[in-house]
Amino acid sequence: MTRPVYLVDGARTPFIKARGKPGPFTPVDLAVQAGRPLLARQPFGPEDIDLVILGCVNVIADEMNPARVAALRLGMGDDQVAFTVQINCGSGMQSIDTAFRYIQDGHQEMVLAGGAEALSHSPLVLREEAAAWMGEMAQAGGLAERAKLLTKIRPEYLKPIVGLERGLTDPISTLNMGQTAEVLAYRFGIGREAADAYALESHKRLDRARQEGWLDTEVEPAFSRDGDAYDRDDGVRPDSDMETLAGIKPAFERPHGKVTPGNASQITDGASWVLLASEEAVERHGLTPLAKITDSEWSALDPAVMGLGPVLCVTAMMQRLGMSRDEIGLWEINEAFAAQVLACLEAWQDEGFCREVLGLDGAFGEVPQDRLNVDGGAIAVGHPVGTSGNRIVLHLANAMKRREAARGIATECIGGGQGGAMMLEAV
Repeated sequence: MTRPVYLVDGARTPFIKARGKPGPFTPVDLAVQAGRPLLARQPFGPEDIDLVILGCVNVIADEMNPARVAALRLGMGDDQVAFTVQINCGSGMQSIDTAFRYIQDGHQEMVLAGGAEALSHSPLVLREEAAAWMGEMAQAGGLAERAKLLTKIRPEYLKPIVGLERGLTDPISTLNMGQTAEVLAYRFGIGREAADAYALESHKRLDRARQEGWLDTEVEPAFSRDGDAYDRDDGVRPDSDMETLAGIKPAFERPHGKVTPGNASQITDGASWVLLASEEAVERHGLTPLAKITDSEWSALDPAVMGLGPVLCVTAMMQRLGMSRDEIGLWEINEAFAAQVLACLEAWQDEGFCREVLGLDGAFGEVPQDRLNVDGGAIAVGHPVGTSGNRIVLHLANAMKRREAARGIATECIGGGQGGAMMLEAV
């Protein structure tokens, strides 16, 4: 017998766009900024939380196992067990899924699960030739040998590579993430205009949600050591238009590519936490759940078409549960790229694809746009890789409550050729 698991609360920082230099917060800084107000409003103490799990991809050298560092900085005690998980873009959802399984199986009662990422702090990496030269210099026997090695130095040794650039390139397919979206755009006939229109709508929806105060329940302001306040996602462009988007050059496949900086997710810094609890913990502390976690699923596929990950995992999960598409009231598909999201929607309506790849009798069917990413997505808010999976689950829970939806699915594609999905149910 498995136990019900509830998402009882959550909070995130504003997502701060990376602007060519390290931002004001490290991953742990962000985790602490989101965690403090979340923990402060609970009717229990940190000692009642059994476990802390944090998703983080670009762990910086000063914060090894950022989950543990964050837990200590949050005052959760020396005896608080905390560990970090990493599955690229799915890391923030993996933290929730791991917590979900621990509670479901009776091992824990309450778990703090999150994601934190500061992409602006991605390291600069030396070229292999430069590292080899430095190694020779370190082992040189005397001044004469060092002087000889100095004559071998090359100007390119002094130019490092941005680590994020390597991290966003798949080592198996050798394609970067944007190129995999171009593959899908070609396969499913996604045009540039359609991708730009989707991106524009994402910005408009996020701006509307912010103006209406729909994000107030989940976004907590962050304050830097310099005293600067960050109280909103700063990458949203509500004044953008189709003409402006059309003027942006393709980022990867010039001149005819469909993916541009205008219709792709933004490189950002941000953190998000959710608090999961068993039914016993909910009753003991008098908590009011936002949603119940029904199930989750992870799938894998060719890294060259990694953007189709949501199609595989969502379909498998719904088949296992015996549910139809019409039973899902809201959908959150992480917007890595507009072309990638649109390709997923097209794949579900492609009868041949659904038969051959998904094993269905016919097409899965249409996911209505008025139920998908209703308050915008990563194209507007940003995509801090280890955080996004957590954010979309938290926002799905809040949006379901606001719109009185009975069920919702959050899903994301994952670099390296995987996908993750989680189903929530209203309570």
